[in-house]
Amino acid sequence: MTNSNPAPVLGIVGGSGVYDIEGLSNKRWVRVASPFGEASDELLFGELDAQRLVFLPRHGRGHRIPPSEINYRANVDVLKRAGVTDLISVSAVGSLRADLHPGMFVIVDQFIDRTFAREKSFFGTGLVAHVSMAHPVCRRLGDHIEAATRSAGIEAVRGGTYLVMEGPQFSSKAESELYRGWTCDVIGMTNMPEAKLAREAEICYASVAMVTDFDCWHPDHDHVTVDAIVKVLLANADKARSTVKAVAPALLADASAPTCSCRSALEHALITAPEVRDPQLVQRLDAVAGRVLGR
Repeated sequence: MTNSNPAPVLGIVGGSGVYDIEGLSNKRWVRVASPFGEASDELLFGELDAQRLVFLPRHGRGHRIPPSEINYRANVDVLKRAGVTDLISVSAVGSLRADLHPGMFVIVDQFIDRTFAREKSFFGTGLVAHVSMAHPVCRRLGDHIEAATRSAGIEAVRGGTYLVMEGPQFSSKAESELYRGWTCDVIGMTNMPEAKLAREAEICYASVAMVTDFDCWHPDHDHVTVDAIVKVLLANADKARSTVKAVAPALLADASAPTCSCRSALEHALITAPEVRDPQLVQRLDAVAGRVLGR
């Protein structure tokens, strides 16, 4: 059974530029095994002052893995095994609103999942569970991120809907206009099923969507150059590092974290009777659901 009140461990999943944080000590790359297959890469462990951090390159170092081929289950499972309690997702997105310009951050609070080729749950035949996704991100962790962006002088918007498309191709103009009609704010390819799996693993999850360009609905979209996007990406990585540095001490001092509802998402989620649960699946879920399965 896992510790129900662990010391906070901050996890970061995103691009490699986020990991080069000044002051990060005791850095070491470690391969963590998962019963759900290979994670995207080794985990980078480190400490920022007294706060433990764990980083995972979502696409692997060098950006080797496309969005649809990421093993999201293994990624979240190894982060859970590494002790991560609070997970910040950092991802590049396109803007679906004229006022969300390149360089801005959106602290997402809702998702629309349009992916269709990904494993979306740790559970299945032999052990069924249903968690709530009505509010798919952790408000408490979002509060820390909002405060961090303000203290760092980063232009950020609190709240927004992230349309997660399958990819790897970008959307057509008709699709882009459809998503704008749905009042979506940003579009990307990576936060689902990541957010769903984090909820199943009882990890507090928040998403920082970093706008790199306008999606193809925008009349100036065709004039965007690769050089311009790379420039924004580099600037965003610097802002993301500043955000993480500010969140770390706030998380360490957060006395309300142990009672956060995200950390008990499985409390009433398991529906399969104990006597008919698949023992092999139960074993695979030792990290993700050990808190409730070990009773």
